[in-house]
Amino acid sequence: MLALTGGRRYFLYSGDTNMRRSFDSLSGIVRSELHLDPLSGDIFVFVNRSRNQVKLLLWERDGFSIYYKRLEKGTYELPAVDTHSHSIKLQSHQLLLILEGIALKSLIKRKRFIMEEITDK
Repeated sequence: MLALTGGRRYFLYSGDTNMRRSFDSLSGIVRSELHLDPLSGDIFVFVNRSRNQVKLLLWERDGFSIYYKRLEKGTYELPAVDTHSHSIKLQSHQLLLILEGIALKSLIKRKRFIMEEITDK
């Protein structure tokens, strides 16, 4: 079962993905282009060129799972991507907003303490 919690890391692949790809080829993208381990328990997000389909790849204890969603109307709004980066690290709430179709640009986020800011310095 898929649970989007703060205890996991989420990576959005910045390239366009052919939605015919499945477990092996998506995990190959994670290894070769993102230079990450698909067996880590992280969730990897792939979106097609039309931005109306999304696949989430994750490793559970005994195998890969794919969550696949196709919109019947509309598109997914994605955060801005650095042209030199192959992925964007997302927070669980950002991924939920993307999947729910909420415009990310119109949200105003208040400043909060984040533990990562201390450990990164």
